[in-house]
Amino acid sequence: QVQLVESGGGLAQPGGSLKLPCGASGITFILYDMAWYRQAPGKERVLVARITNGGTLSYLDSVKGRFTISRDDAKNTVYLQMSSLKPEDTAVYYCNADWRRYGYWGQGTQVTVSS
Repeated sequence: QVQLVESGGGLAQPGGSLKLPCGASGITFILYDMAWYRQAPGKERVLVARITNGGTLSYLDSVKGRFTISRDDAKNTVYLQMSSLKPEDTAVYYCNADWRRYGYWGQGTQVTVSS
């Protein structure tokens, strides 16, 4: 049974930081490209950051320089370090694992940026 479990969400002040871990089980983690998506109320889910199985990184333009995605293959975990948070970063953040025709999602974790 495949599971992706996100944590680390919560309330942060503008300019603050949060780190989201996503632990994976039931997959051969090193094969998978891992990504973080987010979905704000009334909006579509969008790709925030991706790290391939080879370590290639890509980011949504609006988070470049503020967010960092990383992975620890020994721990089957992908991280999203978020800094200089803005109210527009408020959303549910989802972890995604993708390899060939196999794709899996976590249940999401809420991030709210507000003073």
